[in-house]
Amino acid sequence: MARVKRGTTRARKRNSLFKQTKGYYQGRKNLVRHARTAIRKSGQRAYDHRKLKKRNARNLWSIKISAGAKINGTSYSKLIAALKKKNVMLDRKVLAGLAEHYPAVFAKLVKEVTK
Repeated sequence: MARVKRGTTRARKRNSLFKQTKGYYQGRKNLVRHARTAIRKSGQRAYDHRKLKKRNARNLWSIKISAGAKINGTSYSKLIAALKKKNVMLDRKVLAGLAEHYPAVFAKLVKEVTK
């Protein structure tokens, strides 16, 4: 059986690895072991931050609703409880949009729900 030295195969694999780490600092861009680790970690961080993005968006919505509720003389928790009690099927994303862009409509909604 002939000996396989893997020259072109290894080079191709290494080059594709370095294409992924283009723009990284120091050894992360040109040392195989560090580059491989950097790619693995970047993938994990990308996954984590996709989840965090959703969490942060929901948190921002609650802050906007809370601010709108305080302007209209109630608290966030009381407003959400009143909305649930009256079976208002608006989610937090929509409520946050109303509070931010249409404060008059949001005020009417708060007034109607908290009677």
